[in-house]
Amino acid sequence: MFTERLQQQIQFIIEIDKLKQIYRQNLLIDGSRRENDVEHSWHLAVMAMVLQEYSAEPVDLTKVLKMVLLHDLVEIDAGDTFCYDPEANLDKAQREEAAADRIYGLLPADQRDEYRALWEEFEEGRTAEAKFAACLDRLQPLIHNYKTNGGTWMMHQVTSEQVKKRMEPVKEASSILGKYVQWIIEDSIAQGTLKE
Repeated sequence: MFTERLQQQIQFIIEIDKLKQIYRQNLLIDGSRRENDVEHSWHLAVMAMVLQEYSAEPVDLTKVLKMVLLHDLVEIDAGDTFCYDPEANLDKAQREEAAADRIYGLLPADQRDEYRALWEEFEEGRTAEAKFAACLDRLQPLIHNYKTNGGTWMMHQVTSEQVKKRMEPVKEASSILGKYVQWIIEDSIAQGTLKE
């Protein structure tokens, strides 16, 4: 009755609903609970639309939107790896690679190949779109930590040097957003919510 293509697409849509159950370390800005991956991806998509003008290079907004909406789907299988946990990051690439094979593999071949390629492009971070998407992916949790008085920085005793290193891609993708990041870091240190 229904084509195999439609059945594959619906199966993918059903599968990615699991992303709503993957919780990140970040708190919501109101501090009420941890953010899930779907909320994070949605926030990045809106940020891409609002902040596109600050990209150091012209970007294809549709491509950036696809990247930010698809980049964390691998966490359905691989889980969210806290960026400041060096041990958990040791096998992150392998876990996410296997997850990408399975999850994008649910789709018809043309969509599988397109979405997998976008995920890989995001991970490699070489194109203007990937750099801008990564910039937003770093900026969003920084803003959350700032607005929650240190949030996960305080919980996990993250230092300003760790945050500065993590935020390096922001400067590369946008000088103005890089300056904004620097201001947040300095203000957080001054407030005592980010230790030096």
